[in-house]
Amino acid sequence: MRRAAGSSARTRHTSADRGPHDTNVTRDDRRPLRERILAGETLFGLFLDLGSPMSAEMASRAGYDWLVIDLEHGAATEADLLGLLHAVEAGGAAALVRPQSGERLRIGRALDMGARGIVVPRLNSADEAREAVTFLRYPPEGGRGVALRARGADLGAITHDRVGEVNRRIVGLVQIESTGALADANAIAAIDGVDVLFVGPADLSHSLGVPGRFTEPLYREALGRVIAACRAHGKAAGILLYDTAAVPAYLELGFTFVGIGADAALVADGAARALAAMRPTAAK
Repeated sequence: MRRAAGSSARTRHTSADRGPHDTNVTRDDRRPLRERILAGETLFGLFLDLGSPMSAEMASRAGYDWLVIDLEHGAATEADLLGLLHAVEAGGAAALVRPQSGERLRIGRALDMGARGIVVPRLNSADEAREAVTFLRYPPEGGRGVALRARGADLGAITHDRVGEVNRRIVGLVQIESTGALADANAIAAIDGVDVLFVGPADLSHSLGVPGRFTEPLYREALGRVIAACRAHGKAAGILLYDTAAVPAYLELGFTFVGIGADAALVADGAARALAAMRPTAAK
């Protein structure tokens, strides 16, 4: 198993000074997220579904390495994106965006606003992934539109001769959530600029005809194919999990870029648990 992330440059906790109730999560955010991914660190994140800057900042301050602002399934729209990016950045996590689709304009808008990476959804082949990756970087490495006064280019601080610096820090994540993407997993992992193959368990299981049955051999074999492709090309295997008890087993399989649910799920679960705990008391 690859090594876990190190300690934060701002908040360092060793096993000796952590108390039994210390919930601070250590995070090595001194290096860009893409560098840490390609170095093989184990990185934990959360999807932001609520569209709430307060929720985004609280999650970031909790110590997650990365947070995905979900414009595909979450409540936020592009109009909310700038405030959410500010909130994530205030807490120190890397802000990623999953746009509504992998179109050039959708990806470019998120990057211009300041996203540090893009989770590209609903791709079905290596050719589609190859095209989407060109939208992530300025020429000559890609076909991203050049607007250097945008937040994503440090509001004009990046000059024309330094756009390569921006290119190098952008994280490219391609979701593996269809049979077509799964069939092309090895070819997708070989694409320069694809840093993470990110499994969407719900969509992939439905595509395979075993909806929500994550212990089925067919689904497990699919995970193995994704992990093997990533290992062959030095990329990270990612996945979204809602059961924290299952995370260690997936780390052992080889996943190193792990989403631990979403802020909406944490609110729903916490609210349900709190009420359930009070029901017996009220009945007395």
